[in-house]
Amino acid sequence: MKPSRGTFRVIPKEIKEQILNRIKNEGITVAQAAREAGISDNTVYGWLAKSVNGKTNDWEVARLKRELQGAYELIGKLTRELEAYKKKNGPRR
Repeated sequence: MKPSRGTFRVIPKEIKEQILNRIKNEGITVAQAAREAGISDNTVYGWLAKSVNGKTNDWEVARLKRELQGAYELIGKLTRELEAYKKKNGPRR
């Protein structure tokens, strides 16, 4: 006998949309969204793949924008630290 692969249940369209919107707009991870909804990560990834259909993947764009913003903040911090270091230690010889 094959081991059970889990139970099958239909997730209402409204719930799917809510989960996908949280990933896209709030930036929560697929794993976190799936865990909170009590479903598998693969289910959510499947919904995301089906929602793309040749269009720009909005949740991926949102994730990349957050990542880019973090990079900008890090660059700004490092630039300020470098300027402070130069002021403290003088020009390099």
